[in-house]
Amino acid sequence: MAEMTIRAATHADLDLVYRELADVIETSPHYNDRFKQHEAGRLDRTFLKGLMAIDPWHIMLMCADGVPGGAMVSGPECGSIFRYWSWVFPSHRQTKLGMFGMREFDAHWDNTRFHKAYTFVRPENEIARMLLKRYGYKETALLEQHIFGQDYLLIEKFYTRPDVPYDSGYVGRLGRLKNRIKGLVGA
Repeated sequence: MAEMTIRAATHADLDLVYRELADVIETSPHYNDRFKQHEAGRLDRTFLKGLMAIDPWHIMLMCADGVPGGAMVSGPECGSIFRYWSWVFPSHRQTKLGMFGMREFDAHWDNTRFHKAYTFVRPENEIARMLLKRYGYKETALLEQHIFGQDYLLIEKFYTRPDVPYDSGYVGRLGRLKNRIKGLVGA
């Protein structure tokens, strides 16, 4: 049985994450072509670098025997953490990395800067819905024709947030400047 670990992405991982993310967006059966076009354009290398500049743990790599086999991409959204994408790479689909990643994501982010984690899932994506439910997420609302005419479920899990400032990510001109400087120095 493979040893499963999780780690924050580094700049050296960016090409792998970008390539695998582009592939899962393009090949997913749950989304219409307009959404796929939007996501592929939005989640480019610049976006991923921005998430890493906020906190490298916003791109988590799930590894089996030290080899990346899946990823979770998230970001701060007004005091919550939004799970943009979670997936296992085709090379590791017959492993338990998906379940391992679910536990590790919550273990890392709970009791930190966010009051909840949330994501959107297409109602037909029964595997994602089942996994999220298994790990304590609740289907809160059906969002009809929410993204490019398709329905989505809002699924969330409340965290225990200590009395610390919320994480808003980089906001406004000052935030973009900080992000640019971090990107230039490779931080």
